[in-house]
Amino acid sequence: MKKPPRDPDVADAAPTDPVLTVYDEEHIITYLRMLDADKEGADWREVTQIVLHINPELEPDRARRAFDSHLTRAKWMTEHGYRHLLRGGASNPNL
Repeated sequence: MKKPPRDPDVADAAPTDPVLTVYDEEHIITYLRMLDADKEGADWREVTQIVLHINPELEPDRARRAFDSHLTRAKWMTEHGYRHLLRGGASNPNL
């Protein structure tokens, strides 16, 4: 796995695949930021604005969907996705 970007653009919805994706690898830092914010009890609107770069005032439905899907995927990474990373990531043909 190559070094992930620090602040990549995000899709309107995070992946829901049962395996690690290239998108996941590129958004590891995004997921960590989401988990940190969740642990701190940060307001979802602030997280969406700062981490996901979506203005919740201008696009409330899109912002909420993006927030929910990325936080869900971040939590999936802590339970399942990390194993794929340890095996070499999404590009590892042995997964």
